[in-house]
Amino acid sequence: MKMYLVYISKYVRCSNLKEYIQFVTRFIELDGLSCLLNFLKSMDYETSESRIHTSVIGCIKALMNNSQGRAHVLAHPESINIISQSLRTENIKTKIAVLEILGAVCLVPDGHKKVLQAMLHYQVYAAERTRFQTLLNELDRSMGRYRDEVNLKTAIMSFINAVLNAGAGEDNLEFRLHLRYEFLMLGIQPVIDKLRGHENSTLDRHLDFFEMVRNEDDLELAKRFDLIHIDTKSASQMFELIKKRLKHTDAYPYLLSILQHCLQMPYKRSGGNFQQWQLLDRILQQMVLQDERGDDPDIAPLENFNVKNIIKMLVNENEVKQWRDQAEKFRKDHAELMSRLEKKERECETKTQEKDEMMKTLNKMKDKLQKESLELRQTRDQMNDLVAQLNEFSPANYPLALSSSHMTENLPPLPPPLPFSSCPPPPAPPPPPGGPPPPPGAPPFFSMGMPSPSTATFSSSGTSLKKKSIPQPSHPLKSFNWAKLSEERIHGTIWNEIDDLKAFKVLDLEDFEKMFSAYQRHQDLLTNPSSCKQMGSTEDLYLSTRKVKELSVIDGRRAQNCVILLSKLKLSNEEIRQAILKMDEQEDLAKDMLEQLLKFVPEKSDTDLLEEHKHEIERMARADRFLFEMSRIDHYQQRLQALFFKKKFPERLAEAKPKVEAILLASKELIRSKRLRQLLEVVLAFGNYMNKGQRGSAYGFKVSSLNKIADTKSSIDRNITLLHYLIMIFEKNYPDILDIQSELQHLPEAAKVNLVELEKEVNNIKTGLKAVEAELDYQKRRVWESGDRFVPVMSDFITVASFSFSELEDLLNEARDKVRIPFEVFEVSLAQSKQSLKKRPFGNE
Repeated sequence: MKMYLVYISKYVRCSNLKEYIQFVTRFIELDGLSCLLNFLKSMDYETSESRIHTSVIGCIKALMNNSQGRAHVLAHPESINIISQSLRTENIKTKIAVLEILGAVCLVPDGHKKVLQAMLHYQVYAAERTRFQTLLNELDRSMGRYRDEVNLKTAIMSFINAVLNAGAGEDNLEFRLHLRYEFLMLGIQPVIDKLRGHENSTLDRHLDFFEMVRNEDDLELAKRFDLIHIDTKSASQMFELIKKRLKHTDAYPYLLSILQHCLQMPYKRSGGNFQQWQLLDRILQQMVLQDERGDDPDIAPLENFNVKNIIKMLVNENEVKQWRDQAEKFRKDHAELMSRLEKKERECETKTQEKDEMMKTLNKMKDKLQKESLELRQTRDQMNDLVAQLNEFSPANYPLALSSSHMTENLPPLPPPLPFSSCPPPPAPPPPPGGPPPPPGAPPFFSMGMPSPSTATFSSSGTSLKKKSIPQPSHPLKSFNWAKLSEERIHGTIWNEIDDLKAFKVLDLEDFEKMFSAYQRHQDLLTNPSSCKQMGSTEDLYLSTRKVKELSVIDGRRAQNCVILLSKLKLSNEEIRQAILKMDEQEDLAKDMLEQLLKFVPEKSDTDLLEEHKHEIERMARADRFLFEMSRIDHYQQRLQALFFKKKFPERLAEAKPKVEAILLASKELIRSKRLRQLLEVVLAFGNYMNKGQRGSAYGFKVSSLNKIADTKSSIDRNITLLHYLIMIFEKNYPDILDIQSELQHLPEAAKVNLVELEKEVNNIKTGLKAVEAELDYQKRRVWESGDRFVPVMSDFITVASFSFSELEDLLNEARDKVRIPFEVFEVSLAQSKQSLKKRPFGNE
């Protein structure tokens, strides 16, 4: 018999799939399961500790890997109970296999309760005090071999997690708290702390999962009492919480009655008569766990104890239902009022922001109008003076003599004063002509206020440069890979004002020669690659979905994504429609939701399909009905785009304006920085000292060469570069240079700006404004639908937005002009830089 069982076990586990299925079917037909279970029931102690016992459990485990075999095992009335009896063996492999079977059964529909029943059966079979006592003992017991001990403890923790979180524990907080408390009463927490000492990653994952779920459940329970933590070991704290919750309710007298009768229960110092308390505990457990149908997720300690039926005998069910409905109505009303309050608060906040923005714009427009009115008056006065002078010097009989009235009649009239109202001001007059050009020979802008160099490097004709007398090193040096500027490109740049010969008087050239000698020492670089192995295990729970017969003509994936979006919006189709018609004055649609809605604009093919089934609108799937109803809105896509543009406009303006301002300020700082000139002077000196031939005797270099300073390494210490050496020189001889950032405060922000992308974004805003204006013109010409607020809302928006954008555009134009100056001063090609800006931000040069 034993040899036959070993053969069966090997055959079930090792045969190929087709033979395996045939064998399982034949095995079930011959009632092989009963044979195995009978063997487990009747085996003696010696057999239970042998490999035969392990093989039989392995045979049942392999049988359950097949759906037909698993169903056959679960259908047997005693199979799980008999399998649980094998936990009494001392054979570790057998115990692990049994725990794996029980853990898997927990995940099978209707299997969880069978496992709980099996553990109660084992409690009686092994004469234990509680149903999980053996598991806790094994978890705490130390064994001989480390691997066997860890494997068993891992299997036990995996089973405990399955019992706690599968079946009823999947979505029933009360059940998890109830069952976990049973383990905590057996002392599992100190055992878990002890198990951490094994330092096994697999075991630690199961321990972490147990504690994670426990912490989440404790936090969820505490939230019910508006607390962070509840000490379930403190009777006084738990009583205070119950008292606080029931204090002003109809249930409070019953709490007092319960406590009074508890005081009257029999009491013995020896601890006797605990059964009465045990009965009370079981009644409360069953009251908490039992669902509305009277089903108990755990094994009911009290038979025929139906909580619902008992309550029916105490209270009139109709009365309870009436109260429940009334309470539900009040809850819904409260939730609706809170939702409306939140919407109104958002609406008020938005309106306040729009009002503040409009007032700022009106004040700016008022200042601009006053300024232009003053300029117009001055221009008229100047013109009148010129006409008077012209008439004075003209002959008296000259027929074409001009009058001031004739000259000024073509000028626009003075604009009226700006009314203090929300109406937009009249168009501003064109600005007066610019002032006279500067006289010939005036210095360029970038040289204004700059000191002239101490020695003139250019001749009066600007065609020759004085030859430099650069000190020569005693031995060859490493070269500095810069891009030398030709002499003809020096005129009109910053290099015209820099004299590196002054730096040579301060620099320690002997130390520099030692540090950057051309003679090198070779060093070896060793790398030690390391690899890591990641292991992980996941426990998957599968949920089945129910399909409903609905009319759906839209692409399945698109419809599914649309439904997900609508579920996030939490608005009905009509509410969305009204929000779009009213241009979301109540702030129901967030910016990100509008952006997603633009992805689900009904296409013509969708509209045609939906129109064919409009008589079946009630049967349409949610996504189809939404697209159908939205397609009924005239210019739905244009409205949505205009609304999205309106909501994003302040944000886009707020992002673009600081970037433009950073470029303006950084351009000015680059021109004014004295420390930057001094730094370039020192670098030029070192470069001329290092380079010979065509690359030497330079009067300037491309600023991009500064990026290559770190490429030149010392011959003495390869960890030291020319950049390190320069910093040491600055610290020693030019400490002011180290504070260069104080003169270039806005340069880091400007360096992050991609000028090409910035111009593209401003053009996009401009295009968006034109699109909104075009849609506004269209909406003004059509017949308005009831509740349509597009024209008044977007008219106000266009008035403010156009003025705000014009400010940004003027600022960008000024930035374009200003940014050319440092490019010219530092001899950087603006055309080439614009090409490079497409790949990297402004300022990296």
